[in-house]
Amino acid sequence: MTAYAHLHWRSADGLTLHARDYPGAADRAPVICIHGLTRNARDFEDLAPGIVGATGRRVLAVDVRGRGASQRAADPMTYNPGLYAADILALLDDQAIGRAAFIGTSMGGLIMMTLAAMRPGAIAAAVLNDVGPEIAPEGLARIAGYVGVSAEVGDWAGAAAWVKAGNGVVFPHYGDADWDRMARRTFREEGGRPVLDYDPDIAAPMRAADPAAPAPDLWPFFGALVAGRPALLVRGATSDILSPEIAGRMRAAAPHMAFAEVPGVGHAPMLDESEAFDAIIALLSAAD
Repeated sequence: MTAYAHLHWRSADGLTLHARDYPGAADRAPVICIHGLTRNARDFEDLAPGIVGATGRRVLAVDVRGRGASQRAADPMTYNPGLYAADILALLDDQAIGRAAFIGTSMGGLIMMTLAAMRPGAIAAAVLNDVGPEIAPEGLARIAGYVGVSAEVGDWAGAAAWVKAGNGVVFPHYGDADWDRMARRTFREEGGRPVLDYDPDIAAPMRAADPAAPAPDLWPFFGALVAGRPALLVRGATSDILSPEIAGRMRAAAPHMAFAEVPGVGHAPMLDESEAFDAIIALLSAAD
């Protein structure tokens, strides 16, 4: 496995944030990987070294605030895409990165769209992993049902059983070793037992939102993200977040955008699947 360094930077509101820094060529735009809502940088522990090996690019896999090794926020209402995007911009400024290729899974893709509105010149290429400017309602309801809910497990076998119960439909081909590995990406050890590796208060803004309010129109943000740059949409073939209809509208709105579908996988592909990985490497090979 490619070695990485622990990189820390500060947010505008004083949080210490963390990324895994996989070294690569200094003369090429790096790749920044942003995970999903309850996930962390460990989701990219296969993809990141694969990118370094195939393209030579540096890869930064971030822990968004409140996840993994990044500090938790005192104010839970700062857990929102605008602040997440500002944190990524702080990382770019800290590392003197003018432009980067971005890979965003689920929430990470929403952060990318927000970045495109805030600093479009920073994005050299964009990979959206199983997310778009609309979210299928059945997937949204599923997410609302588990975010911030505690997982009472006593050991790593229990943690593996917990992630399997919630994701067995997403990854029907996984075996026991796969579930153990996912558990170790999802939990951390605390007080001698596994605990979920995110701040449960990330759910606070979702709970505070008016359920009757219309969803924000993210189509202009999507347009800003993909306009004039290499882009790729990855979809899990059985995803309940990115429906075939939404994906079809995205492809119609951005005909130049490449598309890869991972068979037999739901929300969201891990991006180490050959269909996704090969498409990502092709995109990065063609990008600045």
